Order: sequence, then C-alpha cells, then structure tokens
Amino acid sequence: MPNSSIVRGHCRLAIPIIGPDVVGEIPLPMLHLASSSPRREEILTALGLEFTARGAEVDEHRLGNESPEQMVLRLAIAKAVAADVDHARFVIGSDTAVVLDGEALGKPRDRDQAVEMLLRLSGRGHQVLTGVALRGPDGVQTALSCTDVVFRKISRDEALAYWRSGEPRDKAGAYGIQGRGGAFVESIAGSYSGVVGLPIFETAKLLKQAGIDIVLGRSSDDG
Repeated sequence: MPNSSIVRGHCRLAIPIIGPDVVGEIPLPMLHLASSSPRREEILTALGLEFTARGAEVDEHRLGNESPEQMVLRLAIAKAVAADVDHARFVIGSDTAVVLDGEALGKPRDRDQAVEMLLRLSGRGHQVLTGVALRGPDGVQTALSCTDVVFRKISRDEALAYWRSGEPRDKAGAYGIQGRGGAFVESIAGSYSGVVGLPIFETAKLLKQAGIDIVLGRSSDDG
C-alpha cells in the first residue's frame, strides 16, 4: 500500500525525472519537497514537475547573532537534510521570513500578535527573504531571494477582520500575498513567488545546475 504520509504533487509529469523506486505499483518521482505548504506545492506543480511532499520537522528559532539571511538559508538546508525519503534523488527545502527593522517576523501565535505585526507593517516597507536548498547526490546547493514589499496603511479593524478570515495563522509576518493579504500590498520589487514561499527563478536555477531544465522540459538522465 502507498505510504499515506507522502503526498504526490498534483501535476501531470512534464519533465520525466522518474526513478525505479515504487510504492506498491505507483512509481515515485525523484524529486521531494520537504514542506507541507500547499503554496509551495502549487508553485512546483505550475513548473510542470512531479514530486512528493512532506513537512520536515526542524527547530525554526533564530540563533543568537544570526542574520535573517543566514537564518532562512540554514533552515532551508536543515529541512532538505532532515527529509527522510529513500526514493528521492533531489530534495528541496525552503524557508521564508518577513523582516522589519532587522527583526524576522515569524508566524503569529495568536490574534493579538497577528494584529500587532500587521499594524507594524502598516504604511511601511519590509523585506521578504526566502532561502532555497537543493539536496542531491553532490551535496546541498543554496540560493537566496530578497524582495522589498510596501504596505498601504492598515486600520485595526482591517487587521482584526483579516485575522478572522483565518489566512494569517500559518504565515510569516501574518499575511499571505497570494490571498486577501495581497490587498495590503502597495508594491513589490523582487520575486512575487519568493514572497509566496518558493522563488521560481532561484529554484529553477538550482534545478538546472543539478541537470533538471524546467524550460526545455528535460533532465540530464534523458541524455
């Protein structure tokens, strides 16, 4: 029987990076996403990749003198390395942080913290950092995406209503740009997909360096 804890990507195979491993009679792809984020799954699916996905358990606290850039790269690597999958030749790990005045804003623990975060972001610019790590036979390669985001002014009533929508609960900085939170975004400079949680340019570059070209639709195994 298939291992129900491993979720397959929802796309049809466009780039044939299928290995010989099987679960029951279902062939497993050679790419694994070390995340339970549906948003990251959607991005990989949009790239035409077939993959499995499962969250990796890592301690996501920031270390003492660690910069936000160092933190997201370290956590991306930790997630890629922690993924316990035998079938995958390549594993993608990713971590995102919203940074305001040098402080990394994580996921809100409750309504009050979410509202506090949103009001701090209100009418100001901040950065969204996403680290990506690709674990493969030759080790782990990384890339960093940095995007500048500017929020319009947000009222307390709007912040409370947004919290009640349920959208901010599992998102760094208490907002999701791809949902209702996008209504707060006045402008961005950088990677939209990086703000969502998996920057396409950096991810595609890492995959290409590993022999998987998503534009040409082939892997190095194709010859």
